[in-house]
Amino acid sequence: MDYEKLVQVMRTLSLEAGDKIMEIYGQDDFDVKSKSDDSPVTAADEAADKIISDGLRAAFPDVMLVTEEQADTHSASGTTFLIVDPLDGTKEFIHRRGDFTVNIALVEDGVPTRGVVYAPAKNRMFFTLADGQTVEETGAFDKQNIGATQSIHVAASDNAALMVVASKSHRDQATDDYIGKYAVRDMTSAGSSLKFCLVATGEADIYPRLGRTMEWDTAAGHAVLSGAGGQVVRFDDQKPLVYGKEDFANPFFIAYAPGVVLKGA
Repeated sequence: MDYEKLVQVMRTLSLEAGDKIMEIYGQDDFDVKSKSDDSPVTAADEAADKIISDGLRAAFPDVMLVTEEQADTHSASGTTFLIVDPLDGTKEFIHRRGDFTVNIALVEDGVPTRGVVYAPAKNRMFFTLADGQTVEETGAFDKQNIGATQSIHVAASDNAALMVVASKSHRDQATDDYIGKYAVRDMTSAGSSLKFCLVATGEADIYPRLGRTMEWDTAAGHAVLSGAGGQVVRFDDQKPLVYGKEDFANPFFIAYAPGVVLKGA
């Protein structure tokens, strides 16, 4: 894989998709439909998906592509592939809360190694460089040229005073019970894959997810966190979360800075 080309393509496509998403976001009204699993989908999801999938297929025609919005890709099998969630946090988008993201990642041998997470309503972009290290880009987000970036790294966590980030839309008692096992300084909530990014930047120490997610929901955020020194493990046995599973469904997981001493389930 030409990682320099991959980074440029993923970044550009995420910006192009973000522009289309924000165009629809700015409309007075937009249609919301339900998919077979009753999850919502909007014109923004579909338009962003077309931009990204067309671009990736043109640039990397020999690499398997899995994308949330194209059911025919969900029967693909392999451990090395590109994976896309064109609009993660559709509920946040619908309710105009801003915590939605564009997500593109490369999985190699079951591990997300490169990725981009772009939050167009928040003007935040995180991506891995060709060497796998993660940066946050600041500035005008020119589509062809990477602007000013700063390297990011997970926090040196204090287990006596942890910052926890949890889901806005999927918080439940089981999650609260697990968080209660830690000495928590403060908590924050965020939608979509931004939770991974908050751990990656050191704005949070740990993100436990005791709920259903799919690999396209997590791969880009996982890559961003890994490139900043973080880890993502299964909730049940605390082994690394792997990708390329038969149905692309994830078990419960914990994303964290490695200084955090994890508690058992």
